Amino acid sequence: MRVGTFVLAAQFPGQGPAEALHRAVRSAEVAEESGLDSVWLAEHHFVPYGVCPSAVTLAALLLGRTRRIRVGTAVSVLPTQHPVALGEQAALLHLTSGGRFTLGVGRGGPWIDLEVFGSGLAAYEKGFPESLGLLLDWLREPRVAGRGERYGFREVAVVPRADELVDEGGEGLGGPEVIVACTSPKTVRLAAENGLPMLLGMHCRDEEKADMVALWRSTALAAGRSPESVRAAGHVSAGVVQIADRHEDAVETLVKTMPGWLRQGLDAHVTVDGRHRVMRDPVAYTEFLCGLHPVGPPRLAADRLAATAERTGITRFALLTEGSGDLAATEENVARLGTEVLPLLT
Repeated sequence: MRVGTFVLAAQFPGQGPAEALHRAVRSAEVAEESGLDSVWLAEHHFVPYGVCPSAVTLAALLLGRTRRIRVGTAVSVLPTQHPVALGEQAALLHLTSGGRFTLGVGRGGPWIDLEVFGSGLAAYEKGFPESLGLLLDWLREPRVAGRGERYGFREVAVVPRADELVDEGGEGLGGPEVIVACTSPKTVRLAAENGLPMLLGMHCRDEEKADMVALWRSTALAAGRSPESVRAAGHVSAGVVQIADRHEDAVETLVKTMPGWLRQGLDAHVTVDGRHRVMRDPVAYTEFLCGLHPVGPPRLAADRLAATAERTGITRFALLTEGSGDLAATEENVARLGTEVLPLLT
């Protein structure tokens, strides 16, 4: 079982962005100190839901401040950035960190970001496969040309090469791990055809995640992926965690704080084309997450993670630890996850 934290850099009501970012950095540092496997960083623009606008930039900072833990993006949004620029940054972080960087990518949403960055709605609605293909070429090939509908350019050398990293024995480690955030069967199939593991959202029940894993496996095998690689795919399950001595106390902590953040953060999203958005009720959604994920005493938390792994086959987790909105409480939550829950899973 590989358990890590999912860092949104959430700005709770009454807080400023600097406070949210400081809590994000500290939670990552405590995650390494507490023996967790990884830190996963989200990126958002123009909303207090999450105030990190560049997951790769924050990843660079955290890779420099840590020595063991893996750092990944969850996710870098491909429609709002050039895949070659992102590939260059991923290669840089992979090489300079000794292979501790994971690049998570996704489609994002139909937000005003597409207008601000000049990519347009088409990049979100139909451009993701082209962007992902160009990104993967950049991470795997010595020279790359853009020959797609959106990206067209003459062949250029890939510098630095992401696959130049070797271990102490001289064996090649390949390029950075790439994962894909999947919320639809179409994206599941795209990830599977490319042999890329999935990141599955915290809003999904175990049964939904199991169905997506089954679709991924059948598609990957049909695309010619080896049974060994299909079995070894390291899918990641996102969730929420809050550790307390009593289940009621853990739930109370989140129900007191998360709805205010969700309401403020989700209300701030603006669609690029004025399309109607269906908003979740923040209190009901928080209660739903508390019932679904490891929220409660260490034994309950460990049992819920083990149950998810049993039902879905997923053994990697990215867990939101900052739901209290408080720095000290977040640090304690991360520490208890690593020192009290993780030992129950080994």
